[in-house]
Amino acid sequence: MAISLAIAAAEYGRRVYYATLADLITSLEEAQQAGHLTRRLRTLVFPSLMVIDEIGYLPISRTGAQLFFQLMSRRYEHASTVLTSNKGFEEWGDVFGDETMAAALIDRLLHHCHIVNIRGNSYRMRQHRDLALRRSEPDPESARRPRRQER
Repeated sequence: MAISLAIAAAEYGRRVYYATLADLITSLEEAQQAGHLTRRLRTLVFPSLMVIDEIGYLPISRTGAQLFFQLMSRRYEHASTVLTSNKGFEEWGDVFGDETMAAALIDRLLHHCHIVNIRGNSYRMRQHRDLALRRSEPDPESARRPRRQER
């Protein structure tokens, strides 16, 4: 759904940025080490839509969490951001390693947001289940054909 929103925004002529949280933090940490963090943050504030995928899938460093907070604070009330996560907000303190920073981040995110909570199996699991069911069903053609011994 997030990628579909990004594609629609791009087709509408908006600038869009997509990254996983891990890749985004890596780019911010590299910019900080190279002395270009301010320029990198300015660049990332600019897109009309930013999609940040996979929040909570991989561990992040305290520095990475702080850099992400800086970015989200700069984008707050200036541009749209879509975040995807398999973690509830109550777990974000663990994800970011700081309850206070996570609460401040969530506060900014929830101020002007729409939450879409999707429950159930992912489409990948549903696809896998459907394939498994099809394989276990008898083939209607082979059921109609007599076996060799019956001929």
